[in-house]
Amino acid sequence: MNNATAAAVTLPAARHPLVWVPTLYLAQGLPFYAVALVAGLMLKSMGLPNDQIARWTGLLGLAWVFKALWSPFLELARSKKRVVVAFQLVGGAALAGVALALQLPAWFAISIGLFAVVALASATHDIAADGVYIASLSERQQAAYAGWQGAFFNAAKFLSLGGLVILAGHLEKSIGPAPAWTVVFALLSATMVALALYHLWALPGAGTVRSASVRGIATTLVDVIRAFFAKPGIWLAILFIILFRAGEGQIQTIGPLFLRDAREIGGLGLSTGEVGAVYGTAGTIAFLAGSIAGGYFTSWLGLKRAMIYLILAMNLPNAVFYYLSVAQPDSLGVIAAALGLEMFGYGFGFVGIILFIMQVVASGPYQTAHYALGTGFMQLGFVLFKMISGDIQQALGYRTFFLWVVCAALPVLLLMRFVRLESDASAS
Repeated sequence: MNNATAAAVTLPAARHPLVWVPTLYLAQGLPFYAVALVAGLMLKSMGLPNDQIARWTGLLGLAWVFKALWSPFLELARSKKRVVVAFQLVGGAALAGVALALQLPAWFAISIGLFAVVALASATHDIAADGVYIASLSERQQAAYAGWQGAFFNAAKFLSLGGLVILAGHLEKSIGPAPAWTVVFALLSATMVALALYHLWALPGAGTVRSASVRGIATTLVDVIRAFFAKPGIWLAILFIILFRAGEGQIQTIGPLFLRDAREIGGLGLSTGEVGAVYGTAGTIAFLAGSIAGGYFTSWLGLKRAMIYLILAMNLPNAVFYYLSVAQPDSLGVIAAALGLEMFGYGFGFVGIILFIMQVVASGPYQTAHYALGTGFMQLGFVLFKMISGDIQQALGYRTFFLWVVCAALPVLLLMRFVRLESDASAS
């Protein structure tokens, strides 16, 4: 009877994964990109230089680095579904606060503080959301739906850049930067609240019943960290995770600013609306296609055999931006086509690091917490390279900077030959 009761608690509701996987990862992506990208474009419109934008948005990203330190607390939650919904609501409220803060004299300090709340809420939400995904799907399903997972996490980027940033570009011309971005963050807030209400119904009830205590939580945290660092080849795996996103961390920060900056200083001179348009048309379609294709490609070929192709695809954007900095095309169509190629490669390759962490690094006990630790190191690589990207770009100029990014992404190809790419269960 007790076993039956436990099974009833841990088994998810019988809803098809496509009912909730896309929206769950859309809700995971929206606050992340609000902090990582939308905030940067807003600060650019408000007159801040590239180095300060990269530094502040990079510091905010530390929330995703250290989220694993409180992940055991969520392991003890009776319902990961409730945690997911709660932090979607917190994130929505903080984004509404940003919208209001932009109308105040001390807008910069207040908005940075509220972005920190968004970041902490989003990072905590990520742990519970990934826990629902892992607990509700088999390993084969995880691979098959990883494309949808990655697609809609990053589709949040294009909903933000391709929709809301286009809107901001139009509104900037008529009502000015601060009111325009107030509208954008108000819409982001409303979207997060709507997703939270939808997930009250849609999410499977993946959860466990455990007795919580301070001593138990502390013991769990120590056990989680000890077990993680006791995994065979873990330090090599951590280095691989950090370097995997070395190029992306710099491109995702400086790329949109390069598109905005004037041609006289090496940029492409696009308006806010044009940046949103090129990412929201060809970029959106190409990314969704690449991400879904990458998931099914890896499911068919297996992670070990697919990894070299995923790494090459992940670093395609670096070469695309170097081309754009050299050619400086005038045609918006050519720029959109180049960014479409960039987004297809990024979407296709991003699947590789997600599945590497999920199936290799996080396999075994404490799977949810170890996945959080793995994605924390993934974010550390992103943040470290993001924080220095503005200083490097200002020192080198755009063209040499993008050449540096191409070279900085190469070591992960060498490291791939030495890192373990199969879980213990797959290898046996």
